[in-house]
Amino acid sequence: MVADSQAALIDGLLVPRIADDLAITPRERTLLSYAEKLTTAPSTITRTDVASLRAQGLDDRAIHDACAIIAYFAFVNRIADGLGVEQERDAGSAV
Repeated sequence: MVADSQAALIDGLLVPRIADDLAITPRERTLLSYAEKLTTAPSTITRTDVASLRAQGLDDRAIHDACAIIAYFAFVNRIADGLGVEQERDAGSAV
């Protein structure tokens, strides 16, 4: 059962829009929405976005850390894409 719920969670996170019925907490949903907005439209982040994180119990340090991790992930991926780095494949992978 745990494996099934983990697989459902992973599948739910790999789609372009987070489903309303995805088994995540309101805090996780708010963080995911923030991550999506910071990644796809960073210039549109406002105080309201930060306030929504605070409303879910995140303090300044947690908000900073989330922002830094999200931005760093985007940065590293853009460097890899810009240099034409290809994803490594497992030896047993059929892909």
